[in-house]
Amino acid sequence: MPSILIEVRKQYSTEQEVALIEAMHTALMEAFDIKSTAKNVRLVVHEPHRFACPPHLDKPECYTFIRIDAMPGRSLDAKRALYRNIVQQLDRNVWRT
Repeated sequence: MPSILIEVRKQYSTEQEVALIEAMHTALMEAFDIKSTAKNVRLVVHEPHRFACPPHLDKPECYTFIRIDAMPGRSLDAKRALYRNIVQQLDRNVWRT
């Protein structure tokens, strides 16, 4: 079962946090064809001084790090679909809310 770790530098509302977790899980389900019950997503909120990010960012407080661990063997097309789905899900369900 793939595992997702999301690390952020700012506190979001409960609704935004749930939307972020669901968006990531939905993207993974669609791209890797996994069951909805195979959910392993963690969200960690760091104090900004405990989570360094590139200094040139316009909004460093919005810096988000996402790590996905999965067993080897996924095709390049599946990985590309995952990246595309992540962007679409975040844009549609998280960042515009």
